[in-house]
Amino acid sequence: MLPHLPQRIICMTEETTEWFYLLGQSHRIAGISGYTVRPKIARAEKPRVSAFTSAKIDKILALQPDCVFGFSDLQADIAATLIRHGVQVTVFNQRSVDEIFSMLYQVAAMVGEAEQGLRRISEMQLHLQAIQKAAKALPRRPRVYFEEWDEPPISAIRWVSELTGIAGGDDCFPELAQQSLGKNRIIADPLEIVRRQPDIIIGSWCGKKFRPQTVAARPGWQDVPAVKNGQLFEIKSADILQPGPAALTDGVDQLHRIISQWALLHA
Repeated sequence: MLPHLPQRIICMTEETTEWFYLLGQSHRIAGISGYTVRPKIARAEKPRVSAFTSAKIDKILALQPDCVFGFSDLQADIAATLIRHGVQVTVFNQRSVDEIFSMLYQVAAMVGEAEQGLRRISEMQLHLQAIQKAAKALPRRPRVYFEEWDEPPISAIRWVSELTGIAGGDDCFPELAQQSLGKNRIIADPLEIVRRQPDIIIGSWCGKKFRPQTVAARPGWQDVPAVKNGQLFEIKSADILQPGPAALTDGVDQLHRIISQWALLHA
């Protein structure tokens, strides 16, 4: 007999919400983040009780959760407040592809779905292996500059850098990808991006629309290969900057499609 499992869970970020729906456990969700877009049905079914760095504490407490899931140091203050009110809070801090898989397994196990979780994780891992195999067959690997924010420019977080590599490209700023905090991935001199000559530029501006024409018009960028060849693309932040199922499926698929098209054009 299984021990008592959480029945009323607050998901303060999107990845755990999407994962519960994939596991068939959406009935356990009592509240979600207002930024949730995956799956779309969640916004219609579940009350929105948090942003990313703020939350409606009174509303969360009124829902009587027996567990709250959060993500990263940015939600530490929210977590501390809820803990002081006697709420069980689990804050994950996954930054790499392996850490995302670890988080997914732990969450599945916490609701008694460890076996199903492992099966779905295995499917995603096989999918990544298939993409990596296809990427190795490409004639060339492009230099990819992934921009998480524009002012100031912030380069790719670690899991995006890793997925770029799996998809067949090379991150222009691999050393910054090792930094977990966005403030430590700021590119102080934007002309350093020009000097690294990216073949592809991908923007994902955390909920703000990426504007290729604005990027292309930056001073000194006219000779960047990606700008000269019109290789500027957007991947929605919900698809790639959510450290959960989205990035490991739709996000990496979009990366691979963009990179493959470039490689075939430049064979």
